[in-house]
Amino acid sequence: MGGACSRSNEDFRTVKKWYAVYTHAKWEKKVASLFTRKNIENYCPLNKVLRQWSDRKKVVYEPLFTCYVFARISDKERLSVLQTDGVLNYVSWKGKPAVIRDSEIELIKKFLLEYSSVRLEKIDIDVDDTVRIKCGLFMEQEGKVIEVLGKTVRVSLPSLGYVMLAEIPKSHVEVINNKSRSRGDC
Repeated sequence: MGGACSRSNEDFRTVKKWYAVYTHAKWEKKVASLFTRKNIENYCPLNKVLRQWSDRKKVVYEPLFTCYVFARISDKERLSVLQTDGVLNYVSWKGKPAVIRDSEIELIKKFLLEYSSVRLEKIDIDVDDTVRIKCGLFMEQEGKVIEVLGKTVRVSLPSLGYVMLAEIPKSHVEVINNKSRSRGDC
C-alpha cells in the first residue's frame, strides 16, 4: 500500500503546468530558444505587427508579453528553468509561482491566429458580467466583460492580469450572468 502512495507522489511531481517567467528585456525569443534546446516545453506568444520605416513597410513578429515567456513544466524542472540564461524569476501570485491555466494558453494561441496587431492592457479591477461568445473562432468560450465600446470587446486572462483587445461584434456575445441587472431582459 505504501508503494501506491509514493508512486502517487512521484506522479504529482511529474504533472506539467504552465508558468510565466520574467526574462531580461528583449530576451523573450532567446529564452524560448534556450528552453527548446533544454527540451522544456515553452510558448513565447508572437504578435504580427506591420512596422513602417522611412523606406519600407515590413511585417515583424514581436513578443506579445514583454519580458515574459511561458514554460510548461513539472516540479522537477522548476530549477532548470531558473538556471536558464536570461530568466530572472517566476511570475508570482501570493508569494508562489503563478500557474497559468491550459485554457488561457490556448486562448492566447487562438487569439493570435485570428488577430494581428494585438494590444495588451494591464487590469487592476474585477469584472461584472460573464459572457459566452456565440460564433466565430471563440464560439462557446466564456469570459468576463471588462468594457464594451463600439465593437471592442476585452477578453480577460485573470491569471496574468492582462486583457487582449479584439473587434468582435456585440451581436456575437450573449450575457449569461449579469450582476448589474436584476432581470435577464434584453
